Amino acid sequence: MNKTIFFAFLFIQNMIFAQSSERDLSSEKWQFRNSEDKTWFPAKIPGTVHLDLMNNKVIPDPFRDENEKKVQWVENTDWDYQMSFTVSSKEIEFQNAELIFNGLDTFSEIYLNGQLLGKTDNMFRKWPFQVKQYLKAGKNTVQIKFKSAVNTGKELAKKVPFTVPESPRSFVRKAQYQFGWDWGPRLVTAGIWKEVKLIFWNTAKIENIKVEQRNISDKKADLYIHASIFADKEGEYAISANGKTEAVHLKRGQNQVNIPFNIRNPKLWQPNGWGDPHLYTLKIALQKDSKLISEETAKIGLRTVELIQEKDEKGKSFYFKVNGRPLYIKGTNWIPADSFSPRITKEKYHKLIKDSREANMNMIRIWGGGIYEDDEFYKACDENGILVWQDFMFAGSFYPADETFLNNVKEEVRDQVNRLQNHPSIALWCGNNEIDEAIVNWGYQKQFKYSENDSLQVWKDYKKLFHDVIPDALKENLTPDKNIYWPSSPSIGWGHKESLTEGDSHYWGVWWGEQPFEIYNEKVGRFMSEYGFQGMPTLETTKSMFSGTPDLTLQNPVIKVHEKHARGWDIINEYLKRDYRIPADFVQYNYMSQLLQARGMQIAIEAHRRAKPYNMGTLYWQLNDCWPVVSWSSIDYLGNWKAFHYQAKRSFEPVLVSVLENDKNYDVYLVSDLTNELKSETKFELIDFTGKILWKAEQSDLLNADFSKKIRSISKTELARFDLSKAVLKISSEKDVTFEKLFFFNKPKDIKLSKPEIRIKRISATEIEISTDILAKDIYLMGDTHFSDNFFDLLPGASKRIVISKPLENVEVMSLWNVMKD
Repeated sequence: MNKTIFFAFLFIQNMIFAQSSERDLSSEKWQFRNSEDKTWFPAKIPGTVHLDLMNNKVIPDPFRDENEKKVQWVENTDWDYQMSFTVSSKEIEFQNAELIFNGLDTFSEIYLNGQLLGKTDNMFRKWPFQVKQYLKAGKNTVQIKFKSAVNTGKELAKKVPFTVPESPRSFVRKAQYQFGWDWGPRLVTAGIWKEVKLIFWNTAKIENIKVEQRNISDKKADLYIHASIFADKEGEYAISANGKTEAVHLKRGQNQVNIPFNIRNPKLWQPNGWGDPHLYTLKIALQKDSKLISEETAKIGLRTVELIQEKDEKGKSFYFKVNGRPLYIKGTNWIPADSFSPRITKEKYHKLIKDSREANMNMIRIWGGGIYEDDEFYKACDENGILVWQDFMFAGSFYPADETFLNNVKEEVRDQVNRLQNHPSIALWCGNNEIDEAIVNWGYQKQFKYSENDSLQVWKDYKKLFHDVIPDALKENLTPDKNIYWPSSPSIGWGHKESLTEGDSHYWGVWWGEQPFEIYNEKVGRFMSEYGFQGMPTLETTKSMFSGTPDLTLQNPVIKVHEKHARGWDIINEYLKRDYRIPADFVQYNYMSQLLQARGMQIAIEAHRRAKPYNMGTLYWQLNDCWPVVSWSSIDYLGNWKAFHYQAKRSFEPVLVSVLENDKNYDVYLVSDLTNELKSETKFELIDFTGKILWKAEQSDLLNADFSKKIRSISKTELARFDLSKAVLKISSEKDVTFEKLFFFNKPKDIKLSKPEIRIKRISATEIEISTDILAKDIYLMGDTHFSDNFFDLLPGASKRIVISKPLENVEVMSLWNVMKD
């Protein structure tokens, strides 16, 4: 930076500081205590009371051993937080001072210098307070008194004349997963979970920016920038967008200013797989008497998103049209990446989104029982071309609809929409997770002996909240180009046939219904927004469940307590018996459970993609974990890829080869998500496990852009003379597009494997090459590193190069033969 630019920068910054100043009070010295005690302990902000108690060695780490049950007392306790800060004589001269709490969890009273500023009752809201009259030059003290959310929720529940399922969590506006789920612990937190800011300002300030897209063509994008400005003084001002300035008159108080703005020769933001997710930076500046008094920056992407639902001969479509073209959705569901969300780092957010992009995904659904994620999550999605299906934070229960609750939700929606709506990644706002289904299908009314009036009240409250209050709040706060709303996911429960002919579907016939994996080939809906199967985390993450030396046995109570589904182990073992075997050795069991999960999800994803365009989306449950656990995730708590994530990457490739067996044939499909036509010279080879070609065929194929097509039916009688338990069908192409598929004719337990000699050759410090003398199925590379591919099949005569994230002295290897040899 040359001296002229540097001094100009300092001049602008000093001008802004003359009119405003911001301090982050999170970094001050905070303390906390049990409200019934006198002893104060140091606290870290942002944080939670559990983290503060752990840091002060008052409680053990609840993620380890069986410690979760030892810390349950925390949720029933009230907690106090406090800190002191100094206000300078210069700061006290500002006309306005605002104390802003970006996240308080959940019920609290806030005091400044002994004066009650207000009370809070929502973890998801921003809480600003005008504090000019209460501040003084010198020392100032902030104190926050938190009430137990559990006890407060119980008191609120008493006001309802019938039993509400999952009470008291339904009555408190906080992260619902904290009350325990079938993949997560019960850790009901309290505390200051987001930053605390103190802002001083004069004259006027920009409070919020909304960017509306009006028209986009190849030559020009017409935008409107809607600026919300609070003015302390009425008068003439100037507002600019990237240097383009307009004069405006502001009245005292709240003002809405609309600035037309255009971008020449615009570049579109494209989803992953379609091109570059191009972003533009908009700088909005407010001036008074040629002085810069307030400034905001927005990063935007130019794109259009539509949700298309049109009646057809089979029901009603459900698909997303992005930038004018139908987009087949490939992706996953997201839960909070930690039970204590303040410790989710920027790096963890970006890694998980990068891992999703690398697995060829283009959408993530944020599930409604967690949190509205940190800005870094949405920034990472923007940068990686990952669309976001955003649930509001309601899940799997009945919710009240009294005036206080509804007004609270209105403010919650306003705060979150204002914060998030400029992100190009956000494609859809969804009212809730599985509440429509819970009311209709889960039998709570019978279980809790509801009267007819009770049942009617539940449905009336549901309609008011999700069909009136939330969509009305969206209409009020969103620009029209951003307002795509879907009341509940799923729209129809998986036990009803309509769930497969319209809307989005959560299909749980596999796992909950204990149906075979092959049922996925039949149960294909228009948009599959949830389905899944559990698998163990990696060995490294399993070991992290222990505070001492790990005792890796399935009978160990620590291992057992890190499975939160009541029948989880029984269900996994039942499915293992069907397709594999149940090994006694723990390492082998861990490996087999991962293979089982990956196999089931491969069958599901391929069935969905083959059905394009009838089916136009597949979002599996789930991407990530909030603690070390046996779960449905494809990436475990420590960020390691399970076998499932490697398989998801293969199953989500832009060009997929899939084989579907029926009574008479093996039908071969080519599925393309590419935007151009595809020519392939497809080879079909039946190969025995020593590498001998038993049968072969070739054909040329032309595949339309963005389509699924059956390209060949191989008659079972044609292959009847071969022992298919010792053979694999290889389908490949090397012209125009490269792909390879290995299809096995039998379930894994019925494949006749021999011992392979797997060779590992070091190419460089971060690259190895794998080869084998005979077929090696499900090669599992083990070591303290990330392997670019893993849990893969390899034919004799072929080799595979693997990039590793850090050098290893030794790589251990296992294959399916090691487990199935007996």
